[in-house]
Amino acid sequence: MFRDPVLSASLATSVLVATVVTTTLVVGPFYLSLALGLNAARVGLVLSAGPLVAALTAVPAGRLADRFGAYRMTLVGLIGMAAGSCILALLPAARGIAGYVVTIVVITAGYGLFQTANNTAVMTDIHADQRGIISGLLNLSRNLGRITGASVMGAVFAFAAATTDVTTAQPGAVATGMRITFAVASVLIVLAFAIAVGSRAFPVVSILPGEARP
Repeated sequence: MFRDPVLSASLATSVLVATVVTTTLVVGPFYLSLALGLNAARVGLVLSAGPLVAALTAVPAGRLADRFGAYRMTLVGLIGMAAGSCILALLPAARGIAGYVVTIVVITAGYGLFQTANNTAVMTDIHADQRGIISGLLNLSRNLGRITGASVMGAVFAFAAATTDVTTAQPGAVATGMRITFAVASVLIVLAFAIAVGSRAFPVVSILPGEARP
């Protein structure tokens, strides 16, 4: 199954994208509470913007994938995520809540578009007896990305903030940690984009022996 470059690329990009999206939920609370000084209720309210946008973009993303093609919308979603991550990497704390929310909206809107288009690209033209296992692989890739986002990117944030206890870090150190972490996230999304583009440079084979996949 992994000989199919489209499937392999879709799973790899799904891991990287889930890593970045999880990073927003791991790093966000520290940045909002320690760098911007928000209380717990306001932190929760701001953090809800991302999941809300991702939910609202699901159906429109499906329509766009159907109209313009899953592969093209996958790339557009990745470009949106890369742009949002780059903005967060450069975002000064003086921009406050509004600056943070706008960039998170860009990232999660790109994520919603990518997720729908990527699933469409994987599930199109596969055989009925393979749908279950491929759906399972897609879920596995997302869960692996969540684990990586929570652990590895959390470690990057702590290292970038130059502290062993993030909860006691100075606001400036937390802001620096956030910017460096999302600089790394930007690199991950650029890598995902390169994988998605590169997958089209190889012959497309079937996930079943002896048959060519369209």
